[in-house]
Amino acid sequence: MSGEDDRIGLDCPYCGVHANMTPQSVPNAARLIETKPKHVGLVYQCDACRAPVFLRFAVKAITSDHVELYRNFVELERPKERFPYSYLPKHTEMLFREALSCYSSNNFNAFASMCRRSAASAFVALGEGGKLRAFEEVLVAQDIAGIDDDSFAPIKIILFEAGEEEYLPLLNRVQAGILLEVMKDMFYQCFVRRGKLSRALKVRRFFVEESNGNLASSA
Repeated sequence: MSGEDDRIGLDCPYCGVHANMTPQSVPNAARLIETKPKHVGLVYQCDACRAPVFLRFAVKAITSDHVELYRNFVELERPKERFPYSYLPKHTEMLFREALSCYSSNNFNAFASMCRRSAASAFVALGEGGKLRAFEEVLVAQDIAGIDDDSFAPIKIILFEAGEEEYLPLLNRVQAGILLEVMKDMFYQCFVRRGKLSRALKVRRFFVEESNGNLASSA
């Protein structure tokens, strides 16, 4: 695999930029034909920061003179997910950091478990009616994104229906991605939006009081 057609566009796990990845190191074809592995690893180079990026491909076919790989691949290193953690309650922040770490490591079912714990912690922090408010925010997110009920059902079970010791649905990559965005949106609406608005109002109030104080002292 080489040349312009073999470039892949994805988010670099090092610089975080969505960039083209150019093949840098590929397995020896003769060795692959001899050993007939089910998967092979390729090293690409990020066109933005020049860092090496490792991808794993499944082997589609191997003949006496040809090796064909599936176009789909697994990112062995993913960019770290970012979130304005400072607006979250401390306990929720700790759990959600670990949840996002699981997601970045492709441990999607561990990610689901940590999302369940993060959500439970958030509901406690929100106080009476907090869980219902969060549920309403999630329904709004589902409607905005146009996600059908069947696809969204595992997300609702993980966040609102399953207890800590109960069965959690197993998630694939796509479902984990949906859960990720729903969690971010739910926490943003319940904590970040309120925190930013409260901070902005305090700053404005401070400058108004300062201004009034200066006017009074100069009168």
